[in-house]
Amino acid sequence: MDLHKILKIVAIILSVIGAGLALVIISGDEATAKNMSGNMLMVAYVILAIVLILVLIYVIKGLFSGNIKKTLMSVGAFVAVILISYILSSGTDLDLTPFNSKGLGITEAVSKNVGAGLIAFYILGFLAIASMVFSGFKKISK
Repeated sequence: MDLHKILKIVAIILSVIGAGLALVIISGDEATAKNMSGNMLMVAYVILAIVLILVLIYVIKGLFSGNIKKTLMSVGAFVAVILISYILSSGTDLDLTPFNSKGLGITEAVSKNVGAGLIAFYILGFLAIASMVFSGFKKISK
């Protein structure tokens, strides 16, 4: 049996278990729903763990079967964008007292990380749009 058939069978079994638990929650009273919601969360956690493990397996398998130099260059470019974003982020451009007065515990480090994430998003978004425009112009010119 190949892996695809096994995964289909596991997906069907987990779907039936999830549907059964959902029906029990819907048809029962409030106490039953509260007791069964924990079981439903456990099924969701198991499915999430299975999906994450399979994604990691296939990513590692694809990494070693493909062009590893190209993959490492792409990962390096992504890490460079993250580092540039972190360097450009200041973390002091926001007054943190309103957040801390509400008990959120926001520090300059947290603000710097959020700013770095936003800058990385902007850079990657710009690069994605620029690559689409470039490929469109290249396609039209041929």
